[in-house]
Amino acid sequence: MQFKRLANMALIAASAALFVGCAATTQNVSVDSEVNYDARFDFSDKKRIADALAGSLLNTVDLSGSGKKPVMVVYPVANETSEHISTAGITDDIQLSLLRAGRYRFVSKTQRENLMAEQKHQQAEGDPSSRAQIGKQLGADFIVSGTLRSIEKKQQKQWRLNKKELVYYSLNLELTDLSSGEIVWADVAELARESSKPIIGW
Repeated sequence: MQFKRLANMALIAASAALFVGCAATTQNVSVDSEVNYDARFDFSDKKRIADALAGSLLNTVDLSGSGKKPVMVVYPVANETSEHISTAGITDDIQLSLLRAGRYRFVSKTQRENLMAEQKHQQAEGDPSSRAQIGKQLGADFIVSGTLRSIEKKQQKQWRLNKKELVYYSLNLELTDLSSGEIVWADVAELARESSKPIIGW
């Protein structure tokens, strides 16, 4: 009887420990920290790539020859990886860094339809004294565009306790003169990560 009571108590204690161990937890992490749960692309990679390419453009190209701040338009970065990665988040960060540097101006490709719709509304319904003037939008001097690519390698099938995966990413970005078609700047940001996880586990 005593043994049965002790066995039940041990079972209850083990169940409680398992429940506590499986309980969900939440904590804030710094956006500047590097937290990787696997080899895949994450928010710290986005920041690293954006900072590297914005810094390269600011430090290696001088487009101030005309005395005016060049006007740029950002085109979507093509995602040629096998993952769903929001490349707009990368180009938004690059654009923000360049704007903060105060050396470039930007026009928005994504807002063109909204601008045209608003101008059309103002022409039809707006007060003539406050209407936006038609044909006054800035023309871009340069196009920012690029491609995000990845290469994935997985460990060959064999007897092992851990499964390893290696993923390589590269973002090629270029700046094209809209008048001449010349690529006046180009650079690449790269990163590679290896992850290892047990074959058996949660």
